[in-house]
Amino acid sequence: MAAESKGMRGRQTVRDMVLSMLAVGLVVWIGYLFLPHDADSDPVHMVEYKVAAASAKRAAPYPLLSPEGLPGTWRATSVSYTPADLNSGKGNAWHLGFVTPSGQYAAVEQADVPRDRLLADKVAGGQPDGTSDAAGRTWDRVQGEKSRALAAQTGSAATVITGTASYEELAELAQALK
Repeated sequence: MAAESKGMRGRQTVRDMVLSMLAVGLVVWIGYLFLPHDADSDPVHMVEYKVAAASAKRAAPYPLLSPEGLPGTWRATSVSYTPADLNSGKGNAWHLGFVTPSGQYAAVEQADVPRDRLLADKVAGGQPDGTSDAAGRTWDRVQGEKSRALAAQTGSAATVITGTASYEELAELAQALK
């Protein structure tokens, strides 16, 4: 009788284990159904920058530049204006970031600080790399460790067009600045 009871208990243990695994599997499957998994959606979160640019133009103590007439393939992803009193000594700062048509990053950075100071803040390890002409001015090309830039003194502000985009795309952004 004891041997018979031991064999029955072994089968019950295996049966209980299988039932437990099925219960856990059911919970995992139901959880999977409620998780979003749209792999085809665009991960870029676009922002509207024109209203922010208009507000920043009124607040900035320098002629703030923002692009006009860029094709829709340039997608704005970030925009901000930070007044000098809130910017830890980095001046009145304007930032506008884009994903370019080639999928790279490009940004307009502008502040009322010396050009070299803004450039050092925005392009790590930047070294001179020639010049480019865009929007009626000559821009200094700067190649950094992970990004590049076009830099110019625009009135009382420094303007840096920076990112991982090519110099040609950076120049296209610079050309659209008004």
